[in-house]
Amino acid sequence: MSRIVVLGAGESGAGAAVLAKKEGFDVFVSDMSLIKDKYKKLLDDHHIEWEEGHHTEEKILNADEVIKSPGIPKEAPMVEKLIKQGTHIISEIEFAARYTHSKMVCITGSNGKTTTTSLIYHIFKAAGYDAGLAGNIGKSLALQVAEDPHEYYIIELSSFQLDNMYDFRANIAILLNITPDHLDRYDNCMQNYVDAKMRILQNQTADDSFIFWNDDPIIKRELEKYDIKAVKCPFSELKEKGSIGYIEEGEYKIEKPTPFNMEQEELSLTGKHNIYNSLAAGIATNIAGIKKEVIRKSLGDFPGVEHRLEKVCKVGGVQYINDSKATNVDACWYALESMKNPTILILGGKDKGNDYNQIKELVKKKCVGLVYLGADNKKLHDNFDALGIPVRDTHSMKDCVAACYEMARPGDTVLLSPCCASFDLFKNMEDRGNQFKTLVRNL
Repeated sequence: MSRIVVLGAGESGAGAAVLAKKEGFDVFVSDMSLIKDKYKKLLDDHHIEWEEGHHTEEKILNADEVIKSPGIPKEAPMVEKLIKQGTHIISEIEFAARYTHSKMVCITGSNGKTTTTSLIYHIFKAAGYDAGLAGNIGKSLALQVAEDPHEYYIIELSSFQLDNMYDFRANIAILLNITPDHLDRYDNCMQNYVDAKMRILQNQTADDSFIFWNDDPIIKRELEKYDIKAVKCPFSELKEKGSIGYIEEGEYKIEKPTPFNMEQEELSLTGKHNIYNSLAAGIATNIAGIKKEVIRKSLGDFPGVEHRLEKVCKVGGVQYINDSKATNVDACWYALESMKNPTILILGGKDKGNDYNQIKELVKKKCVGLVYLGADNKKLHDNFDALGIPVRDTHSMKDCVAACYEMARPGDTVLLSPCCASFDLFKNMEDRGNQFKTLVRNL
């Protein structure tokens, strides 16, 4: 019986441990942080040994294979020791895929992953397909494979998960876009991050499909380096050579495998970025053989994703919007681009090597106020103060919402679209969005 050690006991780690135990491995789980009670119970129920708040070297370095949670960087001391001694390190998704023959629909990209993944899942469920939601959202893929198997898995993949995937194969792979993100985890080298995203293609065969945004300059450049065996399914905003999905004269169109069209106005998701998300989802579900009428209805009634351009409420004629999922500059660009009214923008958090130049023009054009929300806002001051837009400096959500309330006039929009990770002041981006919503609703 070989030994598997799981580093990190969140959703993915705890699920991986349960599957490893089911498959007969000697399993040990170690987390440098405290483990949530629900995961402790899951591990205890399956008689899996665990530790929290520290790593016991002799119990980890004797592993035959290590499953690493995506949030743990390769520079973590224990990971460095494992790499040095040559221990194979994989992701939970890689491990889970060994024990299932289900079809994998996989979505990656710097922006739009969660919306597109959720939309595809929504369409699959509406069609009555047996599908599980996994990866960055939903339940652990490993736990589903162990205890609640499905015929299809709709999987949102981050670059961190792709880093530790080797033999995994996506039957339908979707690459939405590649823009700078997480550069702090990639030695501040954009190419390292790009290489991680392109791993979604590995192991695809001629029976598989690769859906991608045709107008992304980085994807275009990278595709020339790869011998792609899968059927290529490019999409673009407007009709152009090669694209099988696009918008033409107000109509949403997919050319193949089954021709499909609907009025663009009937799409439930609005804004330019959501055209791409809706096209990718439509092509993927079309390939999966879902009927046109189900796709059409589902594209029209999808409720959207929490923390992504989520309308919270109106207070005193001011619309408050929660876009806490905008953890990079590109995501904020799309949010600002879709704003119709004078906007007070909330920015800040843990900077990941951001270049704010790409949103400066939009900030000048759309914003009537800026509210900085971070432990350290110096980089924001350096980048935006010179624009001459009124600025407030805050270090808690309570002060931030109060500042927005004071600055906003009837007809304005207050937009939380921070460009940054949330870990300086919040548990995660959900915590940031939830605090914002609670305080706004209490105004």
